[in-house]
Order: sequence, then C-alpha cells, then structure tokens
Amino acid sequence: MLTTNEDARLALECERRIINAWPALSTLVVGDWVLRFANGYSGRANSATPLAYGAELDAAMLDMIEELYRADGLPPAIRLTPLVSETTRAAVLARGYKVKDRSFGMIAPLADIPVSEEAEFQIEARPEAEWVAGVAARQSGVKTHIGNLTAIVEKVRLPAAFASWLIEGEPVAFGMAVAERGMAEIGLICVDPAHRGKGLGRRIVAGLMGWAGAVGSHSAYLQVEQSNAVAIGLYRSLGFRNLYEYETRLLES
Repeated sequence: MLTTNEDARLALECERRIINAWPALSTLVVGDWVLRFANGYSGRANSATPLAYGAELDAAMLDMIEELYRADGLPPAIRLTPLVSETTRAAVLARGYKVKDRSFGMIAPLADIPVSEEAEFQIEARPEAEWVAGVAARQSGVKTHIGNLTAIVEKVRLPAAFASWLIEGEPVAFGMAVAERGMAEIGLICVDPAHRGKGLGRRIVAGLMGWAGAVGSHSAYLQVEQSNAVAIGLYRSLGFRNLYEYETRLLES
C-alpha cells in the first residue's frame, strides 16, 4: 500500500518508465493500459499494464485482451499494480485470473554513489552477443530463448549499461540498467552458480547504481519477486526500500 502522495507519484513514474526500459516486441495502447507481447519471454513484456491511477477495464476491454493474448498463443496476463481501480481488480478476480507471482517495486536514492573503478566491472552501451549469451545461459525455462532476449534488449533506445563482472577474463555475473528522465531501472541481475556467495551480485548492482548517478539519475528502481528473500536483502543493504507491490495474474484456458 502506498503511504504518501510522493510514493504514489514515484510508483507511477516507475511504471511508466518500465515500458521503455524493458521493451516488448509488440505493444498496443488501449485506454489507460498498455498491452505487451514478446513470445512469452518475461512476465512484464507479455502482460497488460495500467499506466494511470484508477485505470479501468470494462468487460469489452477484458474480452479484447483475452482474445489478443490467446491469438498470440499466450495466456491472458494482467499486472495488478496500485494504479488499477478497485472495480477493475474485482472484475479480473471474478473472471478467474490466478496469481502467477507477486513482486515488490523498490527504489533507492543515488546521491553520493561512487562510480565503480574496479577493473573486473565492465560496461557496454549496447548488448554485445557475449553479454546476451551469458545472461541466457544463466536463466531457466522460457528465458533460455536467446532470440527473444536479444530482440528485447536490442530495442532499448535510451541510455543503457550492459554490465559484466569478469574473473580471469571470463564474464561470470551480469546486469543491466536503463536511464530515463532522472530515474534508472536495474534488472537482469544474474551470477554464475559456481561463483555465487562471493558478493558479485552486489558489485554488479552497485556498479550500475554508480553508472546511473553519473549519467544524471537521482533514483534507481527495480522489481523483484516477493519470494526472493536473498535478492531483497541485497537490495535493501544497498539503500533500496519497498515502494509498492503488485501481482501478475493469468487466465488459464
């Protein structure tokens, strides 16, 4: 639950920027909602998301959403964020949409975050093939579709950092950040299983925060599943706090 007007404003700003920070392969705008399609890769890029407070979906719009996702071979998916009206939330639940996952939106200030000078921390402005392959190799399920990951990250048009941490010249940890109008999203943080427990995730996130501050961002934000206690602990130790929570719901056939 959002507790202040400022937090409500920040949550809206994060949700609107996410659309550009993590582009879908195809996007439709329907009223106060954006419908995104990416061949099933990534929950955010394959769901309907509200972009204004009090966003409504009437029965006809829900029917259309369901038809469009099913035509793409996907289960209809709706992100119920704090922007959704209570009437629409109730209508989605009444149709039988089930929880896929629950997540926190987190935010951190970037004042006084130093730029990383560690030689092992490498940043590219565009996603090189080695970076994409490294991320894809350390994901599971549908996220192993390297072609879909490539298509998404190559659509980023804003200032971005594609980060790797090298050990003996080999990349073993990865992440990315995208900056827009004073705020930067951080995501795709992953560490090779053989190198976990060494603080590499922390170094990647801290390095991306330093980059974001250097390009003029005052805040960093991210989204993390509520069940991922390890990641949440890491982010809180780096200054992130819970800003809002949301759930993604699916309508299975």
